[in-house]
Amino acid sequence: MLNSNIKSSAFGLAKGRDIKTDDFYAITSTSNLTIAIVCDGVGSAEAGAEAAKRVTNYLLNNFKIRPRAWSIEKSISTFISSINSILYEEGMANFERSELLTTLALVVIEGNRLYGANIGDSRVYLHRNGSLMQLSLDHVEHEGSHILTHVLGGEKSVKPFYFENILSKNDIILLCSDGLYNTLSHGLIEKNVYLGAHLLVKKASHSTYDNLVDDTTAIVLEILQDDEKSSLKHQNIPIAKSVHVGQNIDGYKLEKSFNDNTWLASKNTKEYILKFAPKEAIDDENLLDLFVKEAWNAKRLKSPSFPKAVIPKNRSYRYYVMQKIDGQNLHAFLKQKTLTIDDAINLGKILLQMSQFLLRYDLVHGDIKPQNIMIEKKAQEMEFKIIDFGSITEIFSISSKAGTPSFLSPDRFLNEAISESSEMFSLGVTLYLSLTKKYPYGEIEPFQNPIFKEPKAPSFYNENIPHWLDSVILRSIAIDKEKRYAHYSEMAYELQNPQKVTPFFLKNRFFIKSHGLAFYKAGFVIMTIVNAILLIWMNA
Repeated sequence: MLNSNIKSSAFGLAKGRDIKTDDFYAITSTSNLTIAIVCDGVGSAEAGAEAAKRVTNYLLNNFKIRPRAWSIEKSISTFISSINSILYEEGMANFERSELLTTLALVVIEGNRLYGANIGDSRVYLHRNGSLMQLSLDHVEHEGSHILTHVLGGEKSVKPFYFENILSKNDIILLCSDGLYNTLSHGLIEKNVYLGAHLLVKKASHSTYDNLVDDTTAIVLEILQDDEKSSLKHQNIPIAKSVHVGQNIDGYKLEKSFNDNTWLASKNTKEYILKFAPKEAIDDENLLDLFVKEAWNAKRLKSPSFPKAVIPKNRSYRYYVMQKIDGQNLHAFLKQKTLTIDDAINLGKILLQMSQFLLRYDLVHGDIKPQNIMIEKKAQEMEFKIIDFGSITEIFSISSKAGTPSFLSPDRFLNEAISESSEMFSLGVTLYLSLTKKYPYGEIEPFQNPIFKEPKAPSFYNENIPHWLDSVILRSIAIDKEKRYAHYSEMAYELQNPQKVTPFFLKNRFFIKSHGLAFYKAGFVIMTIVNAILLIWMNA
């Protein structure tokens, strides 16, 4: 998914009449990161082109799965060091010398911050207010030289040049191989970079009568607008120290407090929910960051699974407004009765739809439980909405404290990364509780170090639960994550197709259920033999 704040283009041409280039490049974006890479395989090396391609793909793939607790700088340093070692060792093993050699220009954009690194003479420029500045450092013998002092794969270890910058609207970032800046002057690049990568490289080619001296590659990234999350944080809007019933804030009359920060409010005969930044955020920047992130997610995550939310443009205080759901949360509902089988199945589907929607943004809800599920009744049918934008966090995060103990998977207690599997565990516990009013592993208190023992099947408490749904729920809450669903799509498929559900047996019932007829036949034979022996003994 491309970052809507960034317009990107990329293009490359081979030198002379060559068909293939030794350069390799790529751009990829997730909801929170944009990564751009240009590698120029060293032409004098036997495997320069291969090295350029491998480095690009290695870095992209590792950024996809990087631990969220790692800083961007640590990620860049670690991944570059790792791929350098791989290229060097393979070169020595296969060629008895360094032959997997390439330069590297890399940028990572997160929010309004640019992180970058380079090795060799591939460059990174920043164009701002009509001026072109080189951010990277050429690793060459001296200015104007073409002899490289550092390349990836050339030595056992390598130290890239690292840089950071704050980005603004209309900034342009250019990554390029040396073929571009050795062909076009600094002034021509400065004047034409806004045209994009394709026209920039074409201009270089035309200047050599389509006979480029070197492979030429460019990536151009244009910042279309300031990062919304950063803009929200830096708005000059105060945090309310206290508010009270009856207070009118920007046309919203505060009617009732749910807690210090969440209020029922009315405006023009309609009711809304106002969520204020905590007053502690006045002195705690981390709390302010969390609230800004929550408000930003509430505003941008448009899904039928969530209540609608807006951030008013002209606010007297830091708050956002949510649609009020007319109904009760599932936790309150379960105090009276359980969900029907059909409603529970529908709830499972809604929660999975919500989870799959968040996955497109590399996010997870983080705290699936009945308290965060609202029930609306429309036309005698139950509709479910998921609330609590504050718990939403990045998938694979290992630093997130999101979640409620009774709904956390065993791996989360071991500080493993939050994942689709751990989210489905929370979902499964919620379904189990909704159908039985029982926790499969008992209620777990905060700071408790729980011991997970095999649960009873949900149908033990509710005989109306069909065996296929038993299997779906038990698989989702399996203690061993290797036995759980790995992806939302797997659980969603089985909920949609009961006849295709793979049976899931608990350990202490596995033999009887999977070998039912054979078990009872063996039992009958054994009992017959025992009775015969007893009869002989009694008549002896």
